Amino acid sequence: MNWIEALVLGVIQGLTEFLPVSSSGHLAISGTLFGLNGEENLAFAIIVHAATVLSTIFVLWPEVSSLFKGLFSFKRNTETQMVSKILLSVVPVCIVGLFFKEHIAALFDDNLLFIGVMLLVTAALLALSSYIKPLQKSEISFTDACLIGVAQAFAVLPGLSRSGTTIVTGLLLGNQKESVAKFSFLMVIIPVLGETVLDLKKGYFSVESLGISPWVLLCGFLAAFLTGTLACKWMIRLVKSSKLIYFAYYCIAAGLFAVIYSLVK
Repeated sequence: MNWIEALVLGVIQGLTEFLPVSSSGHLAISGTLFGLNGEENLAFAIIVHAATVLSTIFVLWPEVSSLFKGLFSFKRNTETQMVSKILLSVVPVCIVGLFFKEHIAALFDDNLLFIGVMLLVTAALLALSSYIKPLQKSEISFTDACLIGVAQAFAVLPGLSRSGTTIVTGLLLGNQKESVAKFSFLMVIIPVLGETVLDLKKGYFSVESLGISPWVLLCGFLAAFLTGTLACKWMIRLVKSSKLIYFAYYCIAAGLFAVIYSLVK
C-alpha cells in the first residue's frame, strides 16, 4: 500500500463511517479494486476505524465530557442513565464479536456479491425511514437502547451500514432525530476502541510483518480523522433535515455495482 492508496482509503473510511453507506463495504470494495490482500486491508481498517472514533469524540466532546462529569459525580443522574444505556447497547455487538468474529471476518474476503446485497438492504432501510413518521419521544429508553444495540450487532455484516441501521432503528422506535444520531455515534466508541486494543494485544496488527510504512498508516489515519470530523457534523444535520433518502439511491447504485462486478470479474 502506498500513501496515495492510504489517503484515498482514509477519506473513504472517514466519510462512510458516519454517512449511512457502510464503511466496511466501501473499504472492502476499494481494497479489491486496489488489489490489497486481506491482512493488509485488515491492518489498515484497524487504524482508520480508530481515527474515526477519535473524530466522533472530537465532534461530540460536549456530550462526552458531560457524560464523564456526571458519571464521576457518583450520583444517579441523567448522565449516568445515558452511560448505562450506551453500555447496554454495546452488549449485542460484543457477543457477536466474541463468538462470531471469525465467521464475520470471512465475509470480507473476496465476497463482493454479499456486500452488494447488503448495500441494497441498507438502501431499503433508508427508504423505509423516509416514509414512516413515528411520534417523537422525549428521550431514548433502555428498551430502545437495547434494540438499537441489536441493530448495531447486525450491522457488523459488510455492506450493512452501521450508522444507517442504528439511526433508522432509533427513528422507527419514535426517537428524536438529533438525539438518535448522537446516540448512534456515541455507542460505537466503546466496541471499536475495545476491538482495536484486543487486536493489538493479540498480535493481529503488525506493521512490520505486513510491510506497511508507518508514514503510510499516518496518512490514512489523518485522512480518516479529518474527513470523519466533517462527515459526523454533516450527518447530524442531515438526520435532522430528513434527507436520508438520497443515500438510499446511492446505496442502490453502489450495491448494484458490487453485485455486477462480482459476477463479471
